[in-house]
Amino acid sequence: MDYSKLPTEKQNRRTVSLDTQSVEKILRLIDQEDRQVPQAVARVHRPLARAVQLIVSSLKKGGRLFFFGAGTSGRLGVLEAAECPPTFNTPPGLVQAIMAGGKKAVFHSQEGAEDRNREARHQVRKRVRKGNVVVGISASGVTPFVSGALQEARKKGAKTILVACNLSSPLRKTADILIAPKTGPEVIAGSTRLKAATATKLILNRLTVCSMVRLGKVYGNWMVDLQPRSKKLRRRALRILSELGRIPDRKAKSILQRARNRTKVAILMARKNLTYREASTLLKQKDGFLRRALK
Repeated sequence: MDYSKLPTEKQNRRTVSLDTQSVEKILRLIDQEDRQVPQAVARVHRPLARAVQLIVSSLKKGGRLFFFGAGTSGRLGVLEAAECPPTFNTPPGLVQAIMAGGKKAVFHSQEGAEDRNREARHQVRKRVRKGNVVVGISASGVTPFVSGALQEARKKGAKTILVACNLSSPLRKTADILIAPKTGPEVIAGSTRLKAATATKLILNRLTVCSMVRLGKVYGNWMVDLQPRSKKLRRRALRILSELGRIPDRKAKSILQRARNRTKVAILMARKNLTYREASTLLKQKDGFLRRALK
């Protein structure tokens, strides 16, 4: 394969004299390039929307979501999966990230790990089931680890999504949906931790946030399914409960405690004067959607 032809490997003509510029000029050049990223992501909203629908459909049926990637792409998947439980109170196994090279690669670069096609296939066989969704993350669109994951996932009957900054990626044939923002050459040729990584982060955010909203994890724009396991998050839960439960702050603490720190249940208890069991049952009947339970 001629890697020099990849969009992420090409030289950026706007930054050819980067090493001769002042710090201020370097910063301006980076800013100019970064401004293109949101526009590139906005142009792939259609496949993004289809991907969200695919994920929501799977999770509603008891499926799981997996991110597979190597290097920067893999670490972005790890970050996205790690944020779902505290933000949306998802079970630890619902959204998972598998990175080439394993846990060590999260903190220490293992560039050769991206070529381990067999390792990815093994992880898919071990973890993925029919009806799950596998998201392959590859800035270049040619990563063997991601290729192996997507190919094996299809064999298992899982749905597949590819996130790559390469519309002509050969891996697109193994994906049900291709999300390929056109970010263009990097400030430093081949350094995909820059624009490509920023675009990838925005896309992964959209995949999880939109999916969780559609699953009832958000009321309005309130994080009503958060896990209040720190002082900051507990205070946030109390503010949300006070606002949506329409009760004074002093009463919110008591109700949240009786609701076993389940914010949505506490809101129902406050608004409808229910017991913990009654509120929990009602919420379950409404598939976890607070808005439906409040009607």
